[in-house]
Amino acid sequence: MAPFIKAYHDDDKIQEVIEILKSNKVDTKDIYVITHDDDRTKRIADNSGANTIGMSEQGLADAVKTTFKKKGDELRNKLQNIGFDENQATQYEAELDKGVVYLIVTEAYGVDLDTLLA
Repeated sequence: MAPFIKAYHDDDKIQEVIEILKSNKVDTKDIYVITHDDDRTKRIADNSGANTIGMSEQGLADAVKTTFKKKGDELRNKLQNIGFDENQATQYEAELDKGVVYLIVTEAYGVDLDTLLA
């Protein structure tokens, strides 16, 4: 099953939502953020305690390969490595191009994220 994903446009809002997730016992090791801009992704992750999709999620070989790819290819690869299929990754990457920041939760431990984050 693919991870939970939700788009945001406001960095402050996604950080608030991450706090809600943490207060509802969603483990921070399962909370990720991704944007088209590495600095923005790192800033949001650092400010909220969320993760970025890095070498541990991608594996060493994929992480090294993405270093030499275009940004869109790199983002699609990261999305696929975290659990999305190729079509989903392509769709989500297109939205990243438009400035969206995605919240991704890989394991919710029974928390209904659709209801919690509605």
